[in-house]
Amino acid sequence: MLPVLVVAGPTASGKSALALRLAETFGGAILNADSMQVYRELRVLSARPGPEDEARAPHRLYGVLSVRETCSAGRWRRLALDAIGEADRAGQVPILVGGTGLYLRALIEGLAEIPEIPEGVRREVRAHHAAIGQERFRAELEARDPETAARLDPREPQRHIRAMEVLRATAKPLSAWLRDAQENEPWRRPTFVQLVMPAREALITSCDARFEAMMRDGALEEAKAVAALALDPVLPATRALGLRELLSHLAGDMPLDEAVATAKAATRRYAKRQATWFRHQIQATNIVAPQHLDRQFLESFAAENLPIIRSFLLTHGA
Repeated sequence: MLPVLVVAGPTASGKSALALRLAETFGGAILNADSMQVYRELRVLSARPGPEDEARAPHRLYGVLSVRETCSAGRWRRLALDAIGEADRAGQVPILVGGTGLYLRALIEGLAEIPEIPEGVRREVRAHHAAIGQERFRAELEARDPETAARLDPREPQRHIRAMEVLRATAKPLSAWLRDAQENEPWRRPTFVQLVMPAREALITSCDARFEAMMRDGALEEAKAVAALALDPVLPATRALGLRELLSHLAGDMPLDEAVATAKAATRRYAKRQATWFRHQIQATNIVAPQHLDRQFLESFAAENLPIIRSFLLTHGA
């Protein structure tokens, strides 16, 4: 059983390029730990690795679900454990890369095995949310599961809906299920967590540059294709960075330049929240804080940190 490498950090911090360098150096398979890159229809808007990168090393869990589906932390954990098993059998070092901290924590710390929610309950809860609106729905959740409600961002209706689904289906608050997570089989693999925390200006510049690259690569056309699917607005895929702004433009509600500027600002805010989360919620083995995100960063990382990672892998049997 090979050790696991984790490359974590905020969006646009250069994680994918770094993971690819590790995969090529150590014979690894790259496993997606980003909540949007699991959706096949969001290749551009989720900044999934392109065909050239995918040809350089095995990539798993990218584009494996439809945007019509919901990928919870529990579902992703099951997919990730299967993918890690595939890497084991192929003799490849599993390299998890992504900025969805909840997914990484669910894998390493465990997550309660909540029973499958009946479809009838899902429809009932979503219809109720649509009828009364997010503000009143949140108030209802606060009254019935205040611990969960306190953890949730009021702007994320899907997470509120999920918590109410669990409560309705199991008569047990989501907060109680999560407390039971410690009863899961513990994570026993040696794990090296490489955290990438760029300097603020470097991250801002990278966020803006990445969205501009997305626009050149067909983000607007991708948004148009997603619009044609008429997705339920509470589905997780609808929260892809930039999607709502581009959909507003396509609906005639916003000029394209305003949509792009708004999407860039949203991306920067999201990256800031991610950085704060990782700073306080994940136990890193090694942290790098690049001042610039360019090829020079990759080279300096290789010179300074690959020996540390190589020593870890050798120590733990890779």
